[in-house]
Amino acid sequence: MKFEVILAGFGGQGILFAGNLLAQAGMEAGLEVTYLPVYGPEMRGGTCNCTVVLSDREIASPVVTRPSALLIMNRPSFEKFVPRLKPGGLAVVNASLVPRELAERQPGRRFVFVPADELAEEEGCPGLGNMAALGALVAASGIVSPEKVLSGLKHLLPPERKHLLEPNRRVFRRGYEFALRKASTASRR
Repeated sequence: MKFEVILAGFGGQGILFAGNLLAQAGMEAGLEVTYLPVYGPEMRGGTCNCTVVLSDREIASPVVTRPSALLIMNRPSFEKFVPRLKPGGLAVVNASLVPRELAERQPGRRFVFVPADELAEEEGCPGLGNMAALGALVAASGIVSPEKVLSGLKHLLPPERKHLLEPNRRVFRRGYEFALRKASTASRR
């Protein structure tokens, strides 16, 4: 098993944190893991992405050119990375910022559109759309258990941000449950 994912969006959307958290969850699940962040000097507002590779075997390189999955938080990232997605690959997309119609031009791929920003706002946590999207990715892929992700939060949140532990957990669960409901609705059709 080898799961290669690119997470991408604007700086400030929590892309690197979500990727780091997925890598942490992979380690807690006993998998081999690589995490490679990429961002420009712009930070907030500029583009950033990271790659995470989870595998049950040793990983030769953290570089991913044809990912099996994507977590996309904005339209520029959709346009840049979806064409690289392997045929049959999974793309979890922030429906708050990316129109669903874009997926129609990308046949042979599995899309899960999640209103990540709205789910975070409904929980009273604007700015945590990354956690809703990560929850949806974990639900749609099954790559790690949600418990491993939630456990990883304890290790990654610095002491001055420990007050954000529960809000992050709530928003992650909302995204996870949203994707599960969407999958069960699709299977009943």
